[in-house]
Order: sequence, then C-alpha cells, then structure tokens
Amino acid sequence: MRPSPGDLLVIDGRASVQFAGDRALTLRVVSVCDRPTYSGWVWLTGYVINRAGRATAKREVYVQLTGLRPATSTSAPKRSSAARPYDSRNDQGDGRAARNRSGLRARADAR
Repeated sequence: MRPSPGDLLVIDGRASVQFAGDRALTLRVVSVCDRPTYSGWVWLTGYVINRAGRATAKREVYVQLTGLRPATSTSAPKRSSAARPYDSRNDQGDGRAARNRSGLRARADAR
C-alpha cells in the first residue's frame, strides 16, 4: 500500500524499529516523497496526531511500506469553551468586543 496525502497511518515497529513500543505514533500524511530510496521504503511528511485528534508536530519519517497500517479514525477535536461562535460572545470577528472588555477602547476615547 502506497500512502497518499490525507491518509491517517499508524507508524510503529512494523514500519521502522525507531517507532517500536511507546515510540509509535499516528501520522496524517501531507506528502509522499518521490526521491529514490531502498526498495520498499518511503519518506513521508505529515503531522503527528494525538489521542484527542489534534496535530501536535510536523514530522518527516522514513518507513517500510509493508509495515504501514491505516489508523482507526481519531475522535474529532472538541471545541474548547473559548472557541464559540462569534454571536454568542458579542463579537463579530473584528475584535471590537475584545478591545471593549480590555478597556483599550475607553483609553482611546479619552485621548
């Protein structure tokens, strides 16, 4: 199986000994390098995905194609309480509500 951008893969000891045991990771593939390598090996660039489904680091890995496995889908990232729609926090995306809360607007009007 040759990976494609967008694939979610488990990279563990089957793909390369450097990812054995607790060094295994889940990788969202961004690109697959066309550089010539040893037969059956490939360079992948992607983002390490944590258990919450969030990208934590960009990595380039050299792995065996036969050791790659599709990952079971991770849960979608949950929205934090700070990530609410604009209208629920009286802000239309222009930052005025944040400036009003911080008192910057009051200082600017005093000039």
